[in-house]
Amino acid sequence: MDWKPRAAALADAVVHPASGWHQPLADVPRHLFVPHWWSYRSGSGWTLSDGAAEPGGWADAVYADRALVTRIGPLHADHASEADHPDGAPTSSSTLPSLVVAMYRHAVITDSTDVLCVTGTGYGTALLARRIGDGRVTSIDIDPYLVDTARRRLDLIGARPRVCVADITGPLPGTFDRIVSTVGLPGVPPHWLHSLRSGGRLVTNLAATGLVIVADKMPDGGARGRVTWEPAGFMATHTGRDHPAPPNTRHAWTGDADDVTTGRHPVVPVAQTWELLTCLALAAPGVQHSYSVDRDGVRTAVMVHPDGSWARATGCRGERPTVHQSGPRRLWDILDAIRHDWLSDGFLPVYGSTVTIDPDATLHLTRGTWSTTVPAAVSPAEPTTGVGNDTVDIAS
Repeated sequence: MDWKPRAAALADAVVHPASGWHQPLADVPRHLFVPHWWSYRSGSGWTLSDGAAEPGGWADAVYADRALVTRIGPLHADHASEADHPDGAPTSSSTLPSLVVAMYRHAVITDSTDVLCVTGTGYGTALLARRIGDGRVTSIDIDPYLVDTARRRLDLIGARPRVCVADITGPLPGTFDRIVSTVGLPGVPPHWLHSLRSGGRLVTNLAATGLVIVADKMPDGGARGRVTWEPAGFMATHTGRDHPAPPNTRHAWTGDADDVTTGRHPVVPVAQTWELLTCLALAAPGVQHSYSVDRDGVRTAVMVHPDGSWARATGCRGERPTVHQSGPRRLWDILDAIRHDWLSDGFLPVYGSTVTIDPDATLHLTRGTWSTTVPAAVSPAEPTTGVGNDTVDIAS
């Protein structure tokens, strides 16, 4: 593959030529890090894409500014065949290059900063190593296969940063000036504050939200910063090779409800609206969303929570819907209250809010009179893969 012109075009599309990230983007052969990936095709579901079998499509995919899913549930594309069409949610990917670079730019990385990042395919690690040098980069992932494979692929391009098996929510392998997470976390892990050097910066996404948190470590051991104005979402971190099974939504689509009312506001696809999705995720963490539109234009939105709460709203565009709700909480009422505040104030307060992280990693978001608190992300006592509380280098 004549990849260099493709990588140069990708660099031009992602950053200004004067950016310090332009040369790494132009120098790193992304196709080596993503030889196989999953593509979703109507009627077939998740289908394997094999780069070597389709060189033209391979180049088009990997040198576009797009995310490429590399694992569905526990099945990695490297281990799949054309006959495989796995069910489940994506659990690993190569993040779109512009978003990787955006996270690094929020971190304000210089030639003298030591950085911890997430391994995944190894492509983001490669960009970082090209930018600041191998010795400044530590890359971790909980999956030994991802770590070992990334190590080998990095070696192919002459990049040899430290790559370790570790749980990003658990003890980290050293101390760092920057910690950058390109996976979604439920909160800030306390171990980050222990491993972040004085004046260091953390950058992360809160799982199930569009929020990117940027915060600098303070003398008291906590951190302070802001939520960026640019929304972004990442796959949520997990302790094994798959996410926990989501709550079953079948009953919410067809079941009888405790309450049947008329909603305040029309049906919308909540999962596609950054601000609503984020505010609802903060108010009721763990909600799962489904959405459909029938031939007559009737919209149905379904929300299900692990605590047994569920809601189903049905109506045409612009009309007040019929809302069915059951369980300990009324999920659609929570959403309607958020939308009421949005219309009353003209904005939702999450983006641009102030971030305060206590020394115990409790996260506080505030803007004006609005505030919310997110508990620290505590690591499981014994991950189902990885190495628990120890960190192990995978030998090359």
